[in-house]
Amino acid sequence: MALAEEILAARKKVVTDGYEMSLGEIINLYRDKELVIDPVFQRLYRWEDERKTRFIESLILGIPIPPIFVYQDDNGVWELIDGLQRLSTVLQLTGDLKGERAEQLGPLILNGTRFLPSLNGKRWKESAPEANDGIGQALQIEIKRARIRVEILKADSDISAKFELFQRLNTGGAGLSEQEVRNSIAVSLNRQFYNWLIDRSTEEAFVRTTNQTEAALESQAGVELALRFASFRSVPYDAGLDVHEYLDGALMKMATDPHFDMETEAAVFSKTFQFLDEALGDMAFKRWNGHTFSGKFLMSVFEVLATGVSHNVDELEALQPQQRVDFIARAARDLWGNPVFNQNSGAGVRGTTRLSRLLPIAADLLKP
Repeated sequence: MALAEEILAARKKVVTDGYEMSLGEIINLYRDKELVIDPVFQRLYRWEDERKTRFIESLILGIPIPPIFVYQDDNGVWELIDGLQRLSTVLQLTGDLKGERAEQLGPLILNGTRFLPSLNGKRWKESAPEANDGIGQALQIEIKRARIRVEILKADSDISAKFELFQRLNTGGAGLSEQEVRNSIAVSLNRQFYNWLIDRSTEEAFVRTTNQTEAALESQAGVELALRFASFRSVPYDAGLDVHEYLDGALMKMATDPHFDMETEAAVFSKTFQFLDEALGDMAFKRWNGHTFSGKFLMSVFEVLATGVSHNVDELEALQPQQRVDFIARAARDLWGNPVFNQNSGAGVRGTTRLSRLLPIAADLLKP
């Protein structure tokens, strides 16, 4: 297909609209549940009070602010795609923000700024009748009349358009990890699949064998590992495709596939990491130095061992428990003597090369 034809086809997938609105109108839409912020997104509130204050200062001073992006469903309801930090800051200030995270945050108390030092300690309304710590009605009205552009992705758009828009607006710029972006869009695509993925990532044997740090858990690294596992089993890897683009596509495919068997795949997942836990515990995905397993978690080992075990769960389950433990432990050690693995698992090997060469050998390496 020629470039001009590709552009025309891609543009047909995205149907948009947009116009300016006052913040007061947007607040009312949120109150009336005509603008939705999914509760799952609330864990992504990242701004500290200082940054929130600077944003409110921008509104007061009339400094232009970036647009928010929404997805409009068939009923006309808007789902927030981008603008979470800005919109949640306004809603927290006015006391309209809902949900568990909103209760944890409490009222927004502003800090003093270089231009507006008297903002220090101010809030939307007085904390008590004689407190004199509210911003006052005049400033309240001024903030509610501040205008922001709303870019609207219509329901007529291709289902992948929402994913692409959210990903491109959020990756890198909002402090979200690749997987946090995927999680957010997975909620919109298929909440049941999202819950399924989260449940897999919290299974005890999986958490223990992947030996995740607190920082990794916070950035949703465990959820990404669970997604990788499911993807390798269900969506063939297209050699040469960027790993994260592959995972993006695999997530969309599984989340929207009515034939994806979550019950069966959950059983395979559980058995896979149960077997690995029994044999290797928290050493499952680490380097064998000839005497012991040690060091940090290695993605290449995870991809081979977890995928290989998953393709042989029935045969492995048929073994006696000690036979199974011995076999998996031996396979994990022998992996480091495999020339294909050694040539394609080093730090200098691109992820695309690693996956295209290691995934095909995984099942055979773990076959009893």
